[in-house]
Amino acid sequence: MNPVWQTFLQEHHATIEKGQVIHFKEHDAIALKSTQTDTVLVDLSHFGLIHFSGEEALTFLQGQLTCDLRKVNHQIAQHGSYCTPKGRILANFIIWSQADHNGYFMQLPSTLLETVSKRLSMYILRAKVRLNNSSDSLIRIGIAGNKAKSLIEEVFHHTALPMLPLGIVHAAQGSILCRDINRYEIITTLDQAVMIWPHLALQALSVGAICWDWLEIRAGIPVILPINQEHFIPQMVNLDITGGLSFQKGCYPGQEIIARTQYLGKLKRRMYLANIASSQPVMAGDQLFSAELPEQSCGIIVNAAPSPEGGFDALAVIQTNSVESGKIFWKNLEGPVLQIFSLPYLLPQ
Repeated sequence: MNPVWQTFLQEHHATIEKGQVIHFKEHDAIALKSTQTDTVLVDLSHFGLIHFSGEEALTFLQGQLTCDLRKVNHQIAQHGSYCTPKGRILANFIIWSQADHNGYFMQLPSTLLETVSKRLSMYILRAKVRLNNSSDSLIRIGIAGNKAKSLIEEVFHHTALPMLPLGIVHAAQGSILCRDINRYEIITTLDQAVMIWPHLALQALSVGAICWDWLEIRAGIPVILPINQEHFIPQMVNLDITGGLSFQKGCYPGQEIIARTQYLGKLKRRMYLANIASSQPVMAGDQLFSAELPEQSCGIIVNAAPSPEGGFDALAVIQTNSVESGKIFWKNLEGPVLQIFSLPYLLPQ
């Protein structure tokens, strides 16, 4: 986290641990309820930002990532992932281009930024590509709720905001990325951020990063973390549905295995949205079980966050047969049963 920005947030009553806002002066339960019903403001410094520049940046990234970079421009971003040669996800991200077409920005968990940067740097070789950590030079602010759109338009002098998810517009004060209905991300400089935040905070409640994590879970957008690296191929976490996986582009690490799975119809696991009625924390990496397979795990938690309705909401990759045929249990067959919810998009039959 930018140290000047961290001091600014602390002066506005933020409690920060390991570069992440834990909460402001509101209790977590109040913040989560507000996230569900009101308009909230979130610092997104727990995500890192890699800037790729140079005349061969497009060609290089097109040969490394699962998404089609030809569809990314100054008006539209994309989900995507970076995989091992075996097709297993090392990281997933959002990637966009700036208005001046000066390369691409990849946003991913800050806990993965260093390892992913090093791995990609190994393959640059003599390509005319530069890779830089821009996490501290560009501040990211999330705002969600019924007032989000009108508040941003007020701050950005009535700039017409993108209406569709992953639409992006660029203005003098910064860029605005639509993440979902009534949910936006502002990407701006430190100087602009310290002016924008107080204005938005007048009518939006400042909350911790966990509230944004919950919104991502409810939107069906996974965030691969270190504990889940190399566990999933892209289709397992529904990247083929959310636009983060292209089958109309050239080769990239893992492409053969990913394509074979798609065309031979051998995908046995999918990501589901669920609630777990537990008073104990549900964590990424937790194992799931079913009565059909009592001796082995039938699934794994990808992400989890406390739910405003109680318990924990989670994204979990589970064997489809287990979901269709019976109950899924958290941690062991004596644990709470997962209540499966509908995702905001349709899974293939």
